[in-house]
Amino acid sequence: MKKLPEILETTEVARSALFRVEQQKIRFSNGVERTYERLAGFGGGHQAVMVVPMLDDHRFVMIEEYASGTEDYQLSLPKGLVEAGEELLEGANRELKEEAGYGGRKLQHIAEFTLSPNYMTHKMQVVLAEDLYEERLEGDEPEPLGVHIFSFDDLPTLIGRPDFSEARAMAALYMVRDILAARKKRQHRQDC
Repeated sequence: MKKLPEILETTEVARSALFRVEQQKIRFSNGVERTYERLAGFGGGHQAVMVVPMLDDHRFVMIEEYASGTEDYQLSLPKGLVEAGEELLEGANRELKEEAGYGGRKLQHIAEFTLSPNYMTHKMQVVLAEDLYEERLEGDEPEPLGVHIFSFDDLPTLIGRPDFSEARAMAALYMVRDILAARKKRQHRQDC
C-alpha cells in the first residue's frame, strides 16, 4: 500500500456563497513537492444525497430542473442536502417529496460517489427508495420541477439524450438496476 503524501499547507485562496477554493502544498514519499488546488465545501457537516426512486422493479422517477452549470434544463435524480438534525435516509425522503412528489417507505443507502476526486472534496450519498407513495412537500426550488418516469429499458436511449449528462445519476441508475436484478435472482433461487 502506498504511503499517503504529506500535506504541508492548506490555504483558502477564494470563497463564494457556496464554495471555497483551497491550495494545498503536498510532499510525496519520494520527496517531490507539488501545489494542488481543489474546490471545497464549508465543512458544515451536511451530507449531499441523491435518491433513485423506484415505482417498481423496472420504472424509476426522474426530475427535470434548470442546471446553471450547463445553462439548460437537465434530467436528473432527486437530490439535495441533508439538513441539520436529519438522518441520511430521512433527508433523502424529504428531498424526494420536495422534488418529485413521492415518499418512500423503504430506503437503503447503496453507495457514496465523488464527483471529481482530484479537484473536489464533495461526496454524494446514493439512496434507493422503494415502495413509493404520493406526497409533496414544499421545497426551495425557484420553479416547479418536471417529473418523468422511465424504465431500465430506456437507459440506452436516455444516456444518449443531451438533457441527461449527469454521470453520477447514470452510475446510480445502472447500480440500482444491477442490485434489483441480483435481488430478483436470489428470490427466484429461494422460491425454487
